[in-house]
Amino acid sequence: MPLTRIVILDFRNIKACDIELSTGFNFLIGENGSGKTSVLEAIYLLGHGRSFKSALTGRIITHGMAELFVHGRFLTPDQIELPIGINKRRDGSTEVKIGGQQGQKLAQLAQVLPLQLIHPEGFELLTDGPKARRAYIDWGVFHTENRFFDAWGRFKRLNKQRNALLKTARDYRELSYWDQELAILAEQIDQWRADYIAQLIAVAEPICQQFLPEFDVQMRYYRGWDKDTPYQDLLANNFERDVVLGYTVSGPNKADLRIKVAGTPVEDVLSRGQLKLLVCALRVAQGQHLTAQTGKQCVYLIDDFASELDSQRRKRLADCLIETGAQVFVSSITESQVADMYGDNYKMFHVEHGTIESM
Repeated sequence: MPLTRIVILDFRNIKACDIELSTGFNFLIGENGSGKTSVLEAIYLLGHGRSFKSALTGRIITHGMAELFVHGRFLTPDQIELPIGINKRRDGSTEVKIGGQQGQKLAQLAQVLPLQLIHPEGFELLTDGPKARRAYIDWGVFHTENRFFDAWGRFKRLNKQRNALLKTARDYRELSYWDQELAILAEQIDQWRADYIAQLIAVAEPICQQFLPEFDVQMRYYRGWDKDTPYQDLLANNFERDVVLGYTVSGPNKADLRIKVAGTPVEDVLSRGQLKLLVCALRVAQGQHLTAQTGKQCVYLIDDFASELDSQRRKRLADCLIETGAQVFVSSITESQVADMYGDNYKMFHVEHGTIESM
C-alpha cells in the first residue's frame, strides 16, 4: 500500500513540500541537519499519529507556527488512490482524515498505512528492556488480529484500576470480581501473541540466516507469567505480594521476546553492525509476514542507511528489500552510500535547508 504523494507543511525545518513518490525506492540525500530525517519522521507521523523522535508536539511544529499538516495519497490493494492526513496543533489537539472523512482515529491510520522504521537508535529493540520488544510483538498482532487493539486497551485500563485498588485492599475478595475479566483478557492476549510469534519465527529464521549466516539466532516468546499457571490463579496467589509492592507484578504487560545466540543474549555476542543487521532482519520479517497474512504491503523507513553497515551488509539488506516489492524510503548523506540499492523503480531527492527537490 505505497504512498504516491506526500505533502508536508510546517514540520520542523520543512516549511512546505509537495512531492510525487516512487512506489519502489525513494532516496533522500542531504547533509546532516538538512531535513531528510524530518521527511521520514513526517511519514511516520502519518502512519502512527506520533513522532519517533519526540513525544512533544510543540517540538515538531515549525517555530512560530500554530500547527502542522502532513497529507498523503496511498494506493489501496485495488489500486485506488485514497487521501489521508493528520493535523496537529500546539494546543495538543489532533485531527485525522481518511478518504476525506474527518474524525478518524489514530488506530485507523496505523491500519491503512503499516510502517516499519529502521534508524540508528533501533538497537533498543535488542538491547533495552522488554517494552520495545513487546511493542514489536504487538505491532504484528494489531495488524493481523482486529480484536487485539480493543482487548489490549481494556486490559490496561482494568490493570490500572486493580493497581489503584491494591493500595487500599485488605482482602482478596475486594479484587476477585475485577480479576475474573482481567484473567479472560490476559489469556486471550497471550494466545494471540503466542500464535503470532510462532508464525513470525518461521518467516524470520531464514531471513536471519541470510543476513547473519555465521550465527544461529533463537527467538522465544515469554508471556509475562509462569506458563503452567492460569492467570486468575496467579493473581489470587500473588495478592499479598502485589499489595506490598502496590502494583500487579506479573501479566501480559510484562511479556517479552527473548532473542539469543547459543543461549546468550544477542547484545553480548553481536557487534553493533551485526545488531543493526539483526534488527533489519526482524523488521523485514514482520513486513513479509504482514503481506502473507493480509495482502497489505508494509512501507519501510530507513534513516541513515550507511550507519553501522559496511557495503556487503548494505547489499544484503538492499537485495532483501527489493525482493519484497515494498515501498522504501532511505535517507543518506551521499548517493554513493545507496548505490547498491538502485533498482528499476526509484526516485532520488536532494534535501537542503528543509527544501526537497527531485534529482
